[in-house]
Amino acid sequence: MILKQYKPEFVIYVSLLAGALILALTFSKISGIIELLNSLASKISIHKEFITLLMKITGIAILTEFAVSICKDSGESAIASKIDMGGKVIMVSLSVPIIAGLLETMVKILP
Repeated sequence: MILKQYKPEFVIYVSLLAGALILALTFSKISGIIELLNSLASKISIHKEFITLLMKITGIAILTEFAVSICKDSGESAIASKIDMGGKVIMVSLSVPIIAGLLETMVKILP
């Protein structure tokens, strides 16, 4: 808030730096989650590709939210909404193989 009063042009840089620092600090937790998912996938019969796709979708969701927050902080809500929409389209397009696999399993189960 103090920086915003005296040097408002530097606020976006501070926001970027703080966001990047928080994201870097959470990578250790994210790597633990990835290891847990990989161990669970090896114990049960889930295709490794599905776990990889889920991790990619989660990463895209995190990065999209990060970019949207930065845009909103800088006052660019129109760009933020476009980034949000683009992230959702990418996530849906990546989830098509998972949905197809689920539908194939349902067809096999149903008589």
